[in-house]
Amino acid sequence: MFSRDNLFFGGIFVIATALFMMWGFNYLENNHTLFVLATVFGIFMAFNIGGNDVANSFGTSVGAKTLTVKQALMIAAIFELSGAMLAGAEVTDTIRKGIVDLSAMDFDPMLFVFVMMGSLLSAATWLMFASMKGYPVSTTHSIVGGVLGGSIALGFVTMDVGESVFGLVRWDKIVTIAISWVVSPILGGLASYGIYWYLKKYILDYNEKVQSQIDGIKQQVKELKASYNEATATESEKILYEERLHELSRLQKKSNAFYALRTHAPVAAAFATTMISGMLLFKGLKHADLNFNEIQIFLIIATFSALAYGITYAIVKVMHKDTPHKATMRLFSMLQVLTASAFAFSHGANDIANAIGPFAAIIDILATGEINHKAPVPIVAMATFGIALIAGLWFIGKEVIQTVGSRITEIFPVTGFAAELGATLVILAATKLGIPVSSTHILIGAVIGIGMLNRNANWALMKPIALAWVITLPAAAGMAALFFYLLKVMFGY
Repeated sequence: MFSRDNLFFGGIFVIATALFMMWGFNYLENNHTLFVLATVFGIFMAFNIGGNDVANSFGTSVGAKTLTVKQALMIAAIFELSGAMLAGAEVTDTIRKGIVDLSAMDFDPMLFVFVMMGSLLSAATWLMFASMKGYPVSTTHSIVGGVLGGSIALGFVTMDVGESVFGLVRWDKIVTIAISWVVSPILGGLASYGIYWYLKKYILDYNEKVQSQIDGIKQQVKELKASYNEATATESEKILYEERLHELSRLQKKSNAFYALRTHAPVAAAFATTMISGMLLFKGLKHADLNFNEIQIFLIIATFSALAYGITYAIVKVMHKDTPHKATMRLFSMLQVLTASAFAFSHGANDIANAIGPFAAIIDILATGEINHKAPVPIVAMATFGIALIAGLWFIGKEVIQTVGSRITEIFPVTGFAAELGATLVILAATKLGIPVSSTHILIGAVIGIGMLNRNANWALMKPIALAWVITLPAAAGMAALFFYLLKVMFGY
């Protein structure tokens, strides 16, 4: 990274933040100090989502050398911002995941502002710590833990009997999150294992076999030419020489080097497009109010999948100048960019809410003086937080990218494609079935699945990562409770 790049992205980040501050001063008649502090915390959270979650999403592409960090940043900027701006929710839940029943408490709405501010700061602090260590963790679990800790602290302040506060916690939600620590990576691992097994068996292994045959034929041609002397050869030796060359050329053509790629790569591309289209229509664009019925959705998915099949087949047909291995890597590099882009769009449309949701609740209370279950999301806030997310990827995402892209297992275009597609498949299935899972845990599980099949998974690194997953919720909760008390004292409540 060049310093001028840092200045460029840092400058855009600072300018966007300053312009948003100016907007906020005009939007709110008072409470400007709280607004500034809440903005800093919210943008800090979005910045760290970029440094951990988005870096995690692009780790396989960078690790496979399909994309450079700068190219990943460009794609993330386009698709994350597009997802946030085009398909992000216009309104958002003010109480993330309904983790605590606040209706049983009677309190000043301004105290809820401190809960949300403490949640943002605690989740962002934990995410930054994890990013510095290179540990990919769940941003959703981080903010849920923050809301949980802040709400419990609020309960102790406002209720007569502190012990009854824990009765307000939706423990079924906590249990669900705990289950997802195990279920998410297992499902991701199984999906990527199955996809990569198919690609390895029917494409990679075939390529290796046929390339070995081609190399053997080329060696025979080389030896034949080395032993032949045209000046001294008799007429019969010349005839035998030409016949042998012709036979070796026929054998090389008969090897049908691109059979596996021509047969199975279009199927993989069509399947990937089906999963990506489904994820975008059912998850990424769920807030866009497209009003498609199931038949229309099926036809859209079928159309794009058929198009992907045809385009991939055509690309393979013009790759005959390459070796089978080189052609395979080139093709799956293209497909991997497709899956990474779709992942980024869906992430921008959904997970930016982990930062914008609590912040929208804060400015809604500052503007109305009341707590509403839904809060409008100003478009300028969505844009600013999206820019902060991209800045986080650029400035602090390197460690997480290296962890996902090279430290857990070796990644190349085919394995990166299998991991991203496996994660997409599980996320889509979980979305349709209503099963709460962590996209971060799924993708890490998918990468481990690749490592298991290749027998080079770094299990030693998975121990601290798994521990970080378990610690995420209680760590964020504890810090949020502390920050809530500090903010309450600071502002005299």
